[in-house]
Amino acid sequence: MATNYEMGVRWFKMILGVLVVSILLSQYSCVYGEAPQVPCFFIFGDSLVDSGNNNYLPTLAKVNYLPYGVDFPIGATGRFCNGRTSVDILAELLGFKKPIPPFATTWGLVILRGLNYASGAAGIRAESGTEMGVNVNLDQQLRNHHVTVLRIASILRHKALALKYLNKCFYFMGIGNNDYINNYFQTQYFNTSRIYTLEQYASVLIEQYSQQIMTLYRYGARKVALVGVAPIGNATEPFNEKLRALVDKLNADLQDAQFIYVNASSVSRPADFKVPNISCCAVNELGLCNPFQPVCQNRSDYALWDSFHPTEAANIASAGRAYRSQDPSDTYPMDISHLVQLSL
Repeated sequence: MATNYEMGVRWFKMILGVLVVSILLSQYSCVYGEAPQVPCFFIFGDSLVDSGNNNYLPTLAKVNYLPYGVDFPIGATGRFCNGRTSVDILAELLGFKKPIPPFATTWGLVILRGLNYASGAAGIRAESGTEMGVNVNLDQQLRNHHVTVLRIASILRHKALALKYLNKCFYFMGIGNNDYINNYFQTQYFNTSRIYTLEQYASVLIEQYSQQIMTLYRYGARKVALVGVAPIGNATEPFNEKLRALVDKLNADLQDAQFIYVNASSVSRPADFKVPNISCCAVNELGLCNPFQPVCQNRSDYALWDSFHPTEAANIASAGRAYRSQDPSDTYPMDISHLVQLSL
């Protein structure tokens, strides 16, 4: 049984932690205006949302050079886009005044606002994308998040208080594309297509992904958006169907959490743009922009920045529909704007 002294120390640590959180949130409001809808925003994914985690890795999947970032306020940062990514837009919609920074180069109190763990070429499976070099696969992204959880517990001086704080955050998971384009369909490097049919492969991916999602849940995640894989003919349909079904299962099994499915093919509509299927920049054999080469001038008319990644204009459109759905097929069972308002 704890002594009065030990109980007093615990209460002191908890009160100190509460004061730290209150002071930080009040400082945020003073510096940036109204506080965001959630205290923090954590991002897991691939090149669609990478904000610079690959910059110092030995890989071909990095873009810390112009013309990437030509429309971003501080230029090339490692974002696979001419400007802001979809999660940059979502951060703004949630009320954050600055983009969520990359894990690789961020430390200190700013981690209380959230971190971006996404890595170009990363997948659910560890080997996905490795033909291009090193990436931070989803298992490693989760290990990095565990480091962050421990750091936040240290900042707040109390593990239970840190967990309660993390319960209030918003979590974005957009991954799986490279398990197809840089694994299943790269037959010269990987044998997955010889082992599994597309239906079997989707089941294998979802089984592993569900375990990874549960790891994130154990680290305190309670408001989670799971983004489907982009359409590749009909190849990714089984995965997306199973991911939506997984959302139902998670919500049934975990009564203290809420998961939503974001339909990538519904929120991203290239046909809405004047130039739907031609890249804005001249690309190399990897489909990435050639360094320091001229790009299209009317970038808001283009859906594609390079061969694979959307322009900022397309990201504005897709993030807007994920945040506040315009069609019942955009999100399920609710959109992000409603998810973040839930009291769980």
